This record gives sequence, structure tokens and C-alpha cells, in this order.
Amino acid sequence: MTPHAAPDPRAGAAVKAADRAHVFHSWSAQGLIDPLAVAGAEGSYFWDYDGNRYLDFTSGLVYTNIGYQHPRVVAAIQEQAGKLATFAPAFAVDVRSEAARLIAERTPGDLDKIFFTNGGAEAVENAVRMARLHTGRTKVLSAYRSYHGATSTAINLTGDPRRWASDTGSAGVVRFWAPFLYRSPFYATTEAEECARALQHLEDTIAFEGPATIAAIILETVPGTAGIMTPPPGYLPGVREICDRYGIVLVLDEVMAGFGRTGKWFAAEHFDVVPDLLTFAKGVNSGYVPLGGVAIGAEIAATFDKRPYPGGLTYSGHPLACAAAVATIQVMEDEKVVEHAAHIGETVLGPGLRELAERHPSVGEVRGLGVFWALDLVRNRETREPLVPYNASGEANAPMAAFAAAAKKNGLWPFVNMNRTHAVPACNVSEAEAKEGLAALDAALSVADEHTV
Repeated sequence: MTPHAAPDPRAGAAVKAADRAHVFHSWSAQGLIDPLAVAGAEGSYFWDYDGNRYLDFTSGLVYTNIGYQHPRVVAAIQEQAGKLATFAPAFAVDVRSEAARLIAERTPGDLDKIFFTNGGAEAVENAVRMARLHTGRTKVLSAYRSYHGATSTAINLTGDPRRWASDTGSAGVVRFWAPFLYRSPFYATTEAEECARALQHLEDTIAFEGPATIAAIILETVPGTAGIMTPPPGYLPGVREICDRYGIVLVLDEVMAGFGRTGKWFAAEHFDVVPDLLTFAKGVNSGYVPLGGVAIGAEIAATFDKRPYPGGLTYSGHPLACAAAVATIQVMEDEKVVEHAAHIGETVLGPGLRELAERHPSVGEVRGLGVFWALDLVRNRETREPLVPYNASGEANAPMAAFAAAAKKNGLWPFVNMNRTHAVPACNVSEAEAKEGLAALDAALSVADEHTV
């Protein structure tokens, strides 16, 4: 670990002042936020201008899968900038072709064609467009407790409250309940019951919507921001069978879960399911340069062999982004990052988080895999009442705010969403770093415990 620079509060104040004067932040009431001025980052840590260092248990926004400033990826971006910094997407460019090849080699099944985008939301937009054109149908089914992006179609497919302000009831979006045993909408008591009832609910929704009107079902393979709810055994294969029976395209959104996050290259491998389309972004190049895409199966790819695909982006397959992807995938192979993520989940994070749950009454449930975990925080374990109300803000969110402040005081930057905290460090986080994070969570959970009844 390279020592971070000496504290420089004056420089930090200047950065903060410029930010507050000119930067318009996403998902925020601009006058109510106080962004931390970041001076630098390396590996699993970042630091501010006051000399405070934080262990990042958010991986940025769950994308720095190989940590910050990996020297091989930085060097690859620098080398590509000197060779060919940018070029239009209609041409064959070596680094673009190589990135596509490396991604296609790792996607499940026959997802061998790659359409590049600038991020996850654009990947979802284009996957839905492909499904609608391929099937000639309009409707797309998506789950509550989901997030698919903030562009026009993606935000309307999203199942969490970030959709509400922009929800114009876009034509063709129908939502359903995916399985989540801890807060089951189906009154299930076992994973088998939850799976069977969720599949029946989906089939009923399709029947009442009209199977011949439905182009696609889109699911996060393992929902991320909504709570890291690993689907029960049999659910995704059951969805695959339903899609096959009705000629519906199955789209799996692996923007967050892909590229090692769950201890596999793609989360679909855990469930032995091959979608027709798979969206990715984030971990494909650890977020070093914006990049996303759609991995396309053979049948849908063939639809556009003689028929032009009506979609494209100026920066599709940008050489700098693709160079970062090539280097990231090579680093993940050489350093066995995917295997390491599985090991950390099985031997450190999983056991450690479950041990915390035994001692802290504020922890209702622990769930996850790889380096993709969530603690569901509650006021009462018996009733499972969330620690804060759904979509709470202001004073109603005070218990979670206090928890987050305690974590930061102990040198941990937490991922907090509604009544949950997620443990989502870099995929190459060390055992010592993971244990450091668990110790900081232990201290912060004592603050959350004060709000239990």
C-alpha cells in the first residue's frame, strides 16, 4: 500500500467549494448533501484531505472489483491512449475485438456476440429493444425490489422508489413479485414453497397479461441494491422453462452481480441457467473507464444478420474502456480474483457476518455469496419490522444514519440502502481487510442495536 499524501485541509476545502458551486449530484437534494472530498484511493481504501482513511465496503458503487488504481489496468489505459485514444464504433479495432472475445469466452452458453454501451442502464435499454424487435411483442415483465438503471426504459423497469418520480407508466412495463423468503409476499415458510409460489405467481401474471404480448422477462440474477436476495434453488431454471414455453426472451441483468462479484464470472453459473440476453457493466473493467454491454445469444443475434439493428452509441466500444476491460479480465485470471472472491465469501465474510448476527439484535437476516452480502436490519427480530420504514428519509431514517456515521468513525465506508447495509468490498479484498471491515461493522451495529425493541 502506497502511503497516502499528507493531510491538506485547504486543498480539500477548495475541492468541496468547487463541487458545491458547480456539480449537480445524482439522486440528491442538492442543498442537503455534504460530499466527502476524496484525495486519493488505492486497493480497498480511499482517503480524504484531512488524512482520514476508509476501508471501502461499497466498491465505489459495487464496481471496483479489483480495487482502486490497479497498476496493470492503469498502464493499459495509458498505453492505449498513446496508441489510439478513440475511434468510431463502425470500425474493427483490435482492443475492441479482444475485449469482446474475452467477455464472450466467459459468458454462459452461446452468448457470443457483444454489443458495447457506456454503462448498465444503456445495456438494459438496448437489451429490451432487441427483445421487442426479435419477438415483435411489446410488454416486458420486471420485478419489484429491482434496479435496472435511470434512463427512460430502465427506470420504468426498476422496482424500487427511485422509479416513482419518473414513472410515466411507460407502455408495456408490467411488474411482478420475485421470491424473497425473509419478507415473502406469498406467505411461504420454506425455500421450496417460496420458489413454487413465485413461479406460479409469474405464470399467472403472464396468463392475465397475455403470453403473446410479452417480449421479455428481465431479472437481476441476484438482485443487488434491492437487498442481495439470492433466488431459491429451482427459481431461475423455472423462469427459463416458462420463457421457453411462451417464446419470451429471458434477460438477466448482471450489471452488479457479474465479473466475479458472486464468486463466479457470472451469477447465472450458480443456477445453471443461460439467458437469451445478459447485460453487464461495472466490474467488466472495475469502473476505470465507463463501459457496459449486452451479451447476445445466437438466435437473437441471427435476427439482425440481414436486418439492421436500429441502435447505437457514439462511444460504443471506446478503445480506452476496452483496454481497461482487457487488462481487468487478464488481472482477474492471473490473480485468480474470481476464486478468491468465492473463498472470502465462504471462509471470512459469510461466517463473520453470521457471527455478528448472533450477537446483534438489530440483524434480522444475513444473505449473500462471494463478496456480495447484505444485513437486513430490524427493530424487532420476531416481527421483522425494518429498522427504518420503507424509503425513509429525514428523521425517520435517523437509526440508519447513526449506524452509517458510526461505521465511518471506525474507518469503514458502508453501503447503506433503506434498512440494509451491504458488505460488498473489492473482489480481491484481503482476509485481513475483510476482518477489519467486520470489526468496524461490529462496532457500528452496537449503535443500530440501540434502536431495537
